[in-house]
Parts: sequence; structure tokens; C-alpha cells
Amino acid sequence: QVQLVESGGGLVQPGGSLRLSCAASGRTFSSYAMGWFRQAPGKEREFVAAISWSGGSTYYADSVKGRFTISRDNAKNTVYLQMNSLKPEDTAVYYCAADPKGHILSYYYDYRYWGKGTLVTVSS
Repeated sequence: QVQLVESGGGLVQPGGSLRLSCAASGRTFSSYAMGWFRQAPGKEREFVAAISWSGGSTYYADSVKGRFTISRDNAKNTVYLQMNSLKPEDTAVYYCAADPKGHILSYYYDYRYWGKGTLVTVSS
């Protein structure tokens, strides 16, 4: 069993930056694939970014490529999402997800474990 807790959300102006963190419990974190998803009001949950178990591979949605960076620190059981040049359309609840398959995963149904989310609001 893996428990995930997101943090770092908040209110930011357009063009600003935020860094989300996702702390994971469990000894096997370093073998898990990790991902970030988001869900805006009235919309379906969508893929944002993913990282393989080693951190050697990453993958991004086109809408965030070049602005967001996913990374992980296996010694700290934590995955990060650095978000730069934020836009109002980035406003959403951001969810962290984990799965033992280990390789890059970009569909929500591929992930076994989910956090409860953290709200990011981009507004002036």
C-alpha cells in the first residue's frame, strides 16, 4: 500500500511559478512510476506529466511542455512538479499518482494509487 500526499498548491498570478510536492509512504517508492494529473471544474481529469521509476524518462502533455518539469528524489520518497509561466487555464486540482509498473504511464487508469489533490489557482 502506498499513500500519497500533495502539497504546494495555492493562488498565483499569471506568469508566476509554483512547485508541487508529493510525499509517498512505503519502502518501494523508488520502483514506482509517478505521474501528475489535473482536473478543472466541469472537466475530466487530464494527464500532465509522468516520470519513470529511476527518473531517467519523463513525458509531458503538450499543454505544459516547456513550462512544467517533473522530477523525483527517491531518497526522500518525493516527486515534484515545477510549474513556470502559469496561465489561467492551468487552474485545477492537481493529483499525484503512483503505480508499481515502473515505466512511463500517461493514462489515469494505469495508476493504482492516488493522492487527494492540491488546488492551484492562476488568477490576477
